[in-house]
Amino acid sequence: MNSRVLILCLLFTGYYCRAQIDHPRASPLARVDQQVGLSRVSVVYSRPAVRNRRIFGGLVPYGRIWRVGANESTKFSIDTQMKANGEPLAAGTYALYAFPGPDSWEIVFHRDTTHWGDGREAYDPRADALRLVVRPEKLPCKQENFLISFDHIDHNGLEMLWSWDDTRIRVALEVNTDQKMRGEIARKLEVSPTAQTYYEAARYFQEQRTDHGLALQYVRKAIAMAGDTYYFYRIKSLIEAALGDLQAAINSARRSETLAADEGKDEFVRMNRDNIRLWQARLGSAPD
Repeated sequence: MNSRVLILCLLFTGYYCRAQIDHPRASPLARVDQQVGLSRVSVVYSRPAVRNRRIFGGLVPYGRIWRVGANESTKFSIDTQMKANGEPLAAGTYALYAFPGPDSWEIVFHRDTTHWGDGREAYDPRADALRLVVRPEKLPCKQENFLISFDHIDHNGLEMLWSWDDTRIRVALEVNTDQKMRGEIARKLEVSPTAQTYYEAARYFQEQRTDHGLALQYVRKAIAMAGDTYYFYRIKSLIEAALGDLQAAINSARRSETLAADEGKDEFVRMNRDNIRLWQARLGSAPD
């Protein structure tokens, strides 16, 4: 290619690029990030609309691979090993695929994230990291744009929900937060622990409904180091109630209520009063 032809090609390429119109996508890009325990889950996907079409068994044929959205393949990322419907899944980024059916679906976490769309021609099941069989549910109302969301979140897991048209798919994700958290607590308590360190350890065990005796020791240390604090006594009352010492729980809740009122923390005042009434009823004693 001589220099004159090269110059013409470069000029044409520059003109073509300037002439392109940057228009909005019919299926806009979305990202959802969710913390679960000490871990994170994220999904990047596109959101096609129903637009009065039959979706599953129509626009998305049964038995054929689907990209779980539109445009690029949907990307699913986790920063630690989890379980999906009870099956182990290593940390990493995967392309999400599905093979819908009228009564059951196959859900695929695929290692090759380079395919455009569903990669129908290039899809290789040998690159699947995990396949799950799930049953679709009927939604009570229509979902116009395809939606991936997370619900039923606690320290140890959550549900990933796919909703479109009248169909919903659920995938349960579990993470071993307790192992991570116990290691973190042990490390922090080894090196100059503060009152807040002991409080946070106690609160974790209280929220997990486990190791209540140890949690009570920790919150007592927090109070001994930092003095009267409404949220320290709040956690102490809940731990004592879990141990069955309702009178001690009432006493701690009263102290938390007083300290919270002094600082204008109305929400904590109400929560403590509600617990006091509940525990007094269980003891069979009249409220003050």
